Amino acid sequence: MSSAVALIAFVDNRSQYSALRTTPSEAMAANETTRILSVPTKLLPAPVSTQSQSRCSATRAIGLLAAVGGAGTFDHGGTEAPTNICPQVPELIPQRNFDIWESLGATYDTDIFKAKAQRIKVLSLSFHSCFGVHGVEWSIVLTYLFVVWLADVVPVEPTTVDKWTHPPFSGHFDGTYVWGRGSCDDKSGLIGIMSAIETLLATGYEPTRTVVLAFGFDEESGGTYGAQTLAIELEAMFGQNGYAMIVDEGGGYGEQYGRILAMPGIAEKGSVNVRIEVSTPGGHSSLPPPHTSIGILAELLVKIEANPFKVHLARDSPPYRTIQCLAAHAPNMPDNLRRDIMASAHSDKALRAAEDALFTNPAFKNLVGTTQAIDIIQGGVKVNALPEQAWAVVNHRISTESINCLKAPSAETEAHDTDVLKSSASRFNLTYTAFGKDVDSGNRGDAILAYGNLTLSEAFEGGLEPAPTTPFEGDDATPYRILSGYLSSRHLIGTGISGGIMM
Repeated sequence: MSSAVALIAFVDNRSQYSALRTTPSEAMAANETTRILSVPTKLLPAPVSTQSQSRCSATRAIGLLAAVGGAGTFDHGGTEAPTNICPQVPELIPQRNFDIWESLGATYDTDIFKAKAQRIKVLSLSFHSCFGVHGVEWSIVLTYLFVVWLADVVPVEPTTVDKWTHPPFSGHFDGTYVWGRGSCDDKSGLIGIMSAIETLLATGYEPTRTVVLAFGFDEESGGTYGAQTLAIELEAMFGQNGYAMIVDEGGGYGEQYGRILAMPGIAEKGSVNVRIEVSTPGGHSSLPPPHTSIGILAELLVKIEANPFKVHLARDSPPYRTIQCLAAHAPNMPDNLRRDIMASAHSDKALRAAEDALFTNPAFKNLVGTTQAIDIIQGGVKVNALPEQAWAVVNHRISTESINCLKAPSAETEAHDTDVLKSSASRFNLTYTAFGKDVDSGNRGDAILAYGNLTLSEAFEGGLEPAPTTPFEGDDATPYRILSGYLSSRHLIGTGISGGIMM
């Protein structure tokens, strides 16, 4: 719930912030706070997004860490790392509404609030089926801070419903945990936002900036009727550059190599779904060919999985900046890995060595590279009928490392799949069409003599390119600095430790 407060409570009058203490270093932090928050509204950059997925799920969002602490170096096992990498914004503490701000954290840890949270589950959320996805939608206009979240969840395979500990859409509360689809990804944040707003309204709090809450109901199925419709309406209401800041899901927090980390999402991978379809002549299964359409499709899918995308860290990309930050500020990182990361800024050999070590973690490797997952397959209607058609859909999450390529990242992804399957199309004597273009006419060079057809196309309604990276340093990074400073202040209040969290 505290993360939701971080999204909402800092929309106080910007002149009412200060540092909490008055030691020399903290006075310097207060001066930095004043400088950050003295930027006139008209000079704030065009809207930037911190989109991401829940920390509980496999995510396509990329978080960035900014290290706590001042300039200088620390020595760890003979490895010296400069701490001027990813310097942290000082804590931002509100004065005018300090009592409200301070009390919220304590409120959310009380038994009274936990009982209220149980009632919210019953009174505020109702699930219904909409375009194959369970969800609801709210759009509350309370216009300068824009808070975005999703209210829907992915469907459940009907044959697995009885395997759930509690019914997947019940939101069952056992006194400690909420059970069900979406309890982790990502309804805690949604309820947190609404609880924060409700609490602030109950105190009489009035933000200087108008706050817009926009919750989509079909994010998991493409956002066609939710986000796309909301985007048009909200732009019409407030203008293309009407929002000083857009806040979406974040990457969560936790400990890595001995440091507590918070990861605001500053970049997001793209996505494209590739449909692979094989068509062959039908017939009776008593007279089968060497390979049916299903058999051919199976080999094609094996070929896809046997040829994953090459994964490399790109210097200055968000994942690379994150590991640099860890190398500089996480005390328990192995010395050899720290040395390779610090040297990798100028040494390709060191960069490859760092990759070899870091990519042993599948989650990090998947975060960096373009991924592929065969998620849907269909073919055949009867056991004694040869299948005339079989198809599958491969979901790709497109790396942010591809953003600077001359070719659009989604087109680059489609070209990879096209090339991987070219030899198989020829081996099975299939005409080959990929994304509207003829690739091959079969191994006899004549479509009429080909055994069947292989077609690659974009499934559903096309893909998304990787999102532009949210500015996190320089003149355009005011929103990021405000969010970082506020999250640091919440950690300070909760633990009494200044500089205890990396952002």
